[in-house]
Amino acid sequence: MSGEEGRSLRRKATKIRLMLAKEYGIESVELDQNPLDTLIETILSQNTTDKNSSRAFKALKSHYPTWESLRGENPKAVAKIIRSGGLAVIKAERILSALEFIASEKGNLDLNFLRGMGSPEAEQWLGRIKGVGPKTRSIVLLFSLGKPAFPVDTHIHRVAKRVGLIGPKTSREAAQTELARLVPVEDFYSFHINIIEHGRAVCQARRPKCGVCRISRFCDYFNRLTKAQV
Repeated sequence: MSGEEGRSLRRKATKIRLMLAKEYGIESVELDQNPLDTLIETILSQNTTDKNSSRAFKALKSHYPTWESLRGENPKAVAKIIRSGGLAVIKAERILSALEFIASEKGNLDLNFLRGMGSPEAEQWLGRIKGVGPKTRSIVLLFSLGKPAFPVDTHIHRVAKRVGLIGPKTSREAAQTELARLVPVEDFYSFHINIIEHGRAVCQARRPKCGVCRISRFCDYFNRLTKAQV
């Protein structure tokens, strides 16, 4: 990407960010959540809806009031408890494996030590946990630790490709880096939340509501659609 292309994309991202902020508001991150809670919640959220993952997380917390009480449990027993979140066996094994790794490395089940690390170091440490991918790491960094990271979920990946902030073949992992370059660090959280909201309410997967979209004039998908209809 040339320097001018980069500047053009940043200008476009700024316009979209401001329009979405006007539409959905400006959210500020609240760093009151335990990063280990966030890690486990995010593992449970993989490949399912927020509603289902939330139900699974609440069920897990009701059975195991502390993560230490969950440690060493039978994966099949855990899978039964979190079955509402889907892929229960895989997620149970990942959660239990993560707890064992953290305990073996730190001697306790606490990730608050990551607050004292820089973002790259904290992400690298989390990346050593089996089954914890780029999106999960970024969510823990941004939502619980207040560190610069731009998680990319299904909605963000779809919207960013449609409007043209990333290329049509850009992976989610690459999108995290590319989108982070287009937005000021202090706006990561709000922009992340607003794109998700827009993806759910307007820029839906099967039937995007282009007629009511506030950012359609900046959207490559809409421009192609309009030209095709002429």
